[in-house]
Amino acid sequence: MTQPVAIAFKETDPEVFASQTGRIALIVGGDGKLGPAGRKLDRAMKSALSRAVGSEAFKGLGQGEAMELSWPAGIEAQAVQVVRLDRKSSADEARKAGAAIGAKLGAEGALVVAQGHPRAADLSLGLALRAYRFDYHTGEDKKGFGPVTIMASKPEEVAAAAAPHAALAEGVFFTRDLINEPTNILTTDDFAARLAAMHELGLDVEILEEEDMKKLGMGALLGVGQGSEMPSKLVVMQWNGGAKGEAPFALVGKGVVFDTGGISLKPGAGMEEMTMDMGGAGVVSGVMRTLALRKAKANVVGLVGLVENMPDGKAQRPGDIVTSMKGDTIEVINTDAEGRLVLADVLWYAQDRFKPKAMVNLATLTGAIIVALGHENAGLFANDDKLVADILDAAKAEGEGAWHMPLQPAYDKLIKSRLADVKNVGGRWGGSITAAAFLKRFVKPEVPWCHIDIAGVALPPSETTLAPKGPTGWGVRTLDRLIRDKFEA
Repeated sequence: MTQPVAIAFKETDPEVFASQTGRIALIVGGDGKLGPAGRKLDRAMKSALSRAVGSEAFKGLGQGEAMELSWPAGIEAQAVQVVRLDRKSSADEARKAGAAIGAKLGAEGALVVAQGHPRAADLSLGLALRAYRFDYHTGEDKKGFGPVTIMASKPEEVAAAAAPHAALAEGVFFTRDLINEPTNILTTDDFAARLAAMHELGLDVEILEEEDMKKLGMGALLGVGQGSEMPSKLVVMQWNGGAKGEAPFALVGKGVVFDTGGISLKPGAGMEEMTMDMGGAGVVSGVMRTLALRKAKANVVGLVGLVENMPDGKAQRPGDIVTSMKGDTIEVINTDAEGRLVLADVLWYAQDRFKPKAMVNLATLTGAIIVALGHENAGLFANDDKLVADILDAAKAEGEGAWHMPLQPAYDKLIKSRLADVKNVGGRWGGSITAAAFLKRFVKPEVPWCHIDIAGVALPPSETTLAPKGPTGWGVRTLDRLIRDKFEA
């Protein structure tokens, strides 16, 4: 998998400024004061730095934004990046500043002069998250990113504060890699194998095959994959870092490795992006990796249903009626509304087997949520006000957009079927809400639950502050924060 860039923390040593190759990034407050290290660098650069921070261009920078001096005289560095970040900046602003550095990082690495900034650890996370590249399938010369050194006045303290960020960055990268992989490589078998390999980190990983799921009565999940040559699977990952016997927090992810729409075939334009329809499973996998790497003091179980939705002579048809593990019958109106069928059985299995204290599922579930919220926010639907408030707090703390959507009982009538207990779509209006209403049928009333529709945030059309164009890994940071704040001992 893609590894985050190596970051070392050292005492500030101005003597290396002149000979430093690659890039130098200097953190400067909005007042333009260079500080002792900055003044030393300025002298080496023949006052070019002081001229830059006195310019209108620097005054126009926002928090976390940067300006660049290329091939500066007097030093060996190819560029000096001046990054504005006030000492009273927020964590978000510090991560944005780090991302500005990470976006410019190259093969020769960088020296970051943090000048004793109290947000240096947050800056390091932003840098690590932005310095991501997925180039495994290109013929280009893969030089990778060079190492980064962050100079700080108390490097040991900064390194200790940044240590959990390293695990978090690796979890985010794991999610991004999974979403980036094409389906001819990330088959259901390959996906399951990558998750099974995490037993080396201390996760207990179990793979349920189609015969196991048939015995459990998972007709909803199995119906989705019956037109594919790839076998459907259910992967269960357990992290037992909390008290022995304590009920776990459950994470459930939709893992449709490719979605053609099935017999209700999608339009051809843009279908190549349906390799990302396993985004919910990717997030759950990234969170579980993070928890294992940082040895979280919580019991958490992650479950992902892995299927491929293909048109075939054996494929599920519109009008079919399938029976879920719960026992409810489902009339399949549209085979392109398949993710909710997968989640229905996995949600019920999670509750039946693990009796979780709370449960969150993630899925690239509906285009309707993009119509409602664009690419800025994930949609949250819940049966428990406290749980959804906790998730929103975690998302805000991590700078990941999320919005609480309605889920009133009135929407239930839109998915009432004439022939079965429920149908899998409810028409054009309120499509993301009726999808959530469908899922709610498979959640026991006593289990606090939240459904997060990440269709708009998993693979936005352009780069974001902390990620280049491509998958963001949205949700790994939010759920890790939720677990740290609310479920760890």
